[in-house]
Amino acid sequence: GERRYGLSDVMRAVRVDFRGQRVTTLEFPRDLWVKIPEIERNLKTDHQKLNTAYAYGKPDGPSLLARTLELNFGLKADHYIAANMNVFVEVVDALGGLDITIPEGGIDGRTSTDHSERLVFPEGPQHLNGEQALTLARMRKVSVFERAEHQNMVMCALRKKMESPEVILQLPAIINSFMDNVQTDLTPEQIRQLACLGTQMPRGNIIFASFPRELFDSTKVYDPVLKQDVFVWKANFDTLSDYVSKFQAGAWPSSSPFAIPDSESSSCE
Repeated sequence: GERRYGLSDVMRAVRVDFRGQRVTTLEFPRDLWVKIPEIERNLKTDHQKLNTAYAYGKPDGPSLLARTLELNFGLKADHYIAANMNVFVEVVDALGGLDITIPEGGIDGRTSTDHSERLVFPEGPQHLNGEQALTLARMRKVSVFERAEHQNMVMCALRKKMESPEVILQLPAIINSFMDNVQTDLTPEQIRQLACLGTQMPRGNIIFASFPRELFDSTKVYDPVLKQDVFVWKANFDTLSDYVSKFQAGAWPSSSPFAIPDSESSSCE
């Protein structure tokens, strides 16, 4: 049916190394104040938050987001996958839910305006359905960096579930059932290749990277579209671009098994 476009809530660059059987992902904070190509004519400004590029690019949101990431950080994307939150919930439920171990102390995402128990995740092993997994991944009360860590936990649990014997046989049917609900330029053959790699490589070869936290300072800028000051992350884009260059070359996060682990990265192990 009709495609609906909103803000890109989570943005990750994914580097796939078939030879080394390694996948690394790099998270881009959505509140970076960036230059977006070709919006000035209509909006009277060429800067907006990074997560708006997807919305302003309709009917081809991924294209404008990709161009924005290249313009500001030098990221060169070969392909894209876009999935909405409803599809995420349905995929998790189709797999029978996810088993996640919540770290010591638990996670309490309740706010002054929302005291719902659905925002509380006690420490220890938990079995989450699709809606619960989405809630954990989108927790608002925590910092953007903790939020990324929660998303990493969910994705590692998703990968672990997909390698279980009872699910592997269902993967072709599951992939086919969601193909019409996920926007991508990957061919069915490329998706099968990625699925094959994903179920065969060691869990420790799935690496989640984030820019070092000390590179970011919180501030506010005036948004001429909303006509008010908005929260943004201030950072040196040349420094971020240097990290992106190393990420694309496979030099960061460290690829050596004997290297000291990067403090800004984690794996599914």
